[in-house]
Amino acid sequence: MKMFHFDTETTGLDPKKHDILQLAYLVEIDGKTRDEGNIFMQPFDYSTITKEALDVNKLNLEQIKTYQNPKNAYDVFVKMLAKYVNKYDRTDKFSPAGYNIGFDCEFLKEWFIKNRDVYYGSWFNWKRIDPLAILYFMDGMGQLTLPDYKLQTVCDYFEIAIQAHDALSDIRATKQLIEILNRNFFKG
Repeated sequence: MKMFHFDTETTGLDPKKHDILQLAYLVEIDGKTRDEGNIFMQPFDYSTITKEALDVNKLNLEQIKTYQNPKNAYDVFVKMLAKYVNKYDRTDKFSPAGYNIGFDCEFLKEWFIKNRDVYYGSWFNWKRIDPLAILYFMDGMGQLTLPDYKLQTVCDYFEIAIQAHDALSDIRATKQLIEILNRNFFKG
């Protein structure tokens, strides 16, 4: 099984309007981490950066201007994907994994489109792996009650170290969370 654990930090909440600033990932194949990366990139459009996003990500415009342009980041990213997936083989795809992964998948799809590539599905399948859904299920069944289900809160509960809103720290913590939930709730 090929899992692509990833997290993004963005310039806002709308994937069509806003851009990725940081894309961190862990490539896992058959239960073993094979690759890890942390890509920082400039946005396509500086005018859409929100102050809220800068505050959450603890970034400023001067820092962002030192990042590589998004086209170069895309080229590096696709080259890495090609090491692990044959994009022409319909059965050889990554399963995206992450916390609230739908958000990150939508940003990644739009990033592909902004880079003039409509073939996101050549690399990734639809089988998303997201511990948030499991946590909501546990809450609904009375097995877990937390004040909120932010990644920081969940990691504190499961005693997982995290530096929230740094994509690489977030995805490492999420991978640990997935492993804990799998080990404790899904294996006999």
